[in-house]
Amino acid sequence: MIMPWLLCGFGLVLLLLAGDALVKGAVNMSLRLGVPALIVSLTIVAFGTSAPELLISVQAIRDNAPGLALGNVVGSNTANILLVLGVPALLATMHTSECNTRKTYNIMIAASLLFIALAFRGVFDWIAGTVLLLGLALMLGDAFRDAHLHRQACKGAPEDEPEGADPDMPWWRIVVFLVLGLIGLPLGADLLVDNATIIAKQYGVSDTVIGLTLVAIGTSLPELATTVMAALRRQADVALGNVIGSNMFNLLAIIGIASFVGPIPVDPGFLAFDLWVMLGASVLLLPFVYLSWNITRFWGVILSGLYVSYLVIVLS
Repeated sequence: MIMPWLLCGFGLVLLLLAGDALVKGAVNMSLRLGVPALIVSLTIVAFGTSAPELLISVQAIRDNAPGLALGNVVGSNTANILLVLGVPALLATMHTSECNTRKTYNIMIAASLLFIALAFRGVFDWIAGTVLLLGLALMLGDAFRDAHLHRQACKGAPEDEPEGADPDMPWWRIVVFLVLGLIGLPLGADLLVDNATIIAKQYGVSDTVIGLTLVAIGTSLPELATTVMAALRRQADVALGNVIGSNMFNLLAIIGIASFVGPIPVDPGFLAFDLWVMLGASVLLLPFVYLSWNITRFWGVILSGLYVSYLVIVLS
């Protein structure tokens, strides 16, 4: 049956377009209302770009496929590091030595360890969700404090507008972007989850494996496209910080919110393998963060090769 594949692809495209529309609408609305651009980048844009993962996880739990929700988050974090940083590095060296991400990297490692510790409880329920959301609140509070200090230090200096900002965009276009995003995201998530589950059942593949592969790669495509363009424009030094921030949000917010929709049992395979692959991929970033290494084509081959090897193991 080819129809589930076509609908799955249509749902994915709809998610990507709707997510982009939501980010554009949210950024421009916030700027028109006078919200600082830096805070918009740290909060609204982060929420908007993670909306597909969040909606997919919530919809998966409602459709009684919780393995898809957990696989989506863990798989996306692994893909963000190995695939999203690896593929662009094949095109051009990413000058990550110019990106000061030590603090956010440390927070990401701490969030990863907290997530793994909670996973060993065997289920992500409202208790685990509360802990994760408290961690998210602390992270956002620290980001707001850093943003305030940065703005005080740079007062009077010109600042970059976040991606998607258009100071001349009329209000009607902002509203259209917001409406399209808010309608398209749930529709795309519903199509993708429903048909990914059908495909999994057709081929005898668990919803967990589908979440770790098909859905995880799909929801990482916006980050991948952005990073590829940054590499081609020789502006890839910011990619490392973007990936780290996205991974923190995935761990703390998505599962934190989704666990209030319904309990998310942890498959033993996650405890034995996938969680440690996610943590290992995060540790691989250490020399790029602390030793100021650039992500060259050599490292692009290594990272991409590791991700392909991971997919082979998961699908075998």
